Amino acid sequence: QVQLVESGGGLVQGGGSLRLSCAASGRTFSSYAMGWFRQAPGKEREFAATINWSGGTTYYADSVKGRFTISRDNAKNTVYLQMNSLKPEDTAVYYCAAAGTPGLGLPVGSNEYKYWGQGTQVTVSS
Repeated sequence: QVQLVESGGGLVQGGGSLRLSCAASGRTFSSYAMGWFRQAPGKEREFAATINWSGGTTYYADSVKGRFTISRDNAKNTVYLQMNSLKPEDTAVYYCAAAGTPGLGLPVGSNEYKYWGQGTQVTVSS
């Protein structure tokens, strides 16, 4: 079983920054792609960013490209999401997820992820 625990959410003014962390335990973290998703009130969960097993390749949703950066530290079993230039429309619960298949490149579909964290709230005020 894999456990994912997010942290770093909070309330920030528009234009500000936050850094989310996701600590993983329970299996070989470095073999699996990781992703961040988000769900705003009344909306479906949507893909935000993903990073491959080594950290060498990343992919972003258009809505966050150029503002968010995903990274990972395999020695610490942790994946990060640095969020800059935050907008009120970024307000959502942010979820960390671990791919279900080792070596999978850059999964963007929620069905490609097997394990999910509990989520952390990010609120951006205008």
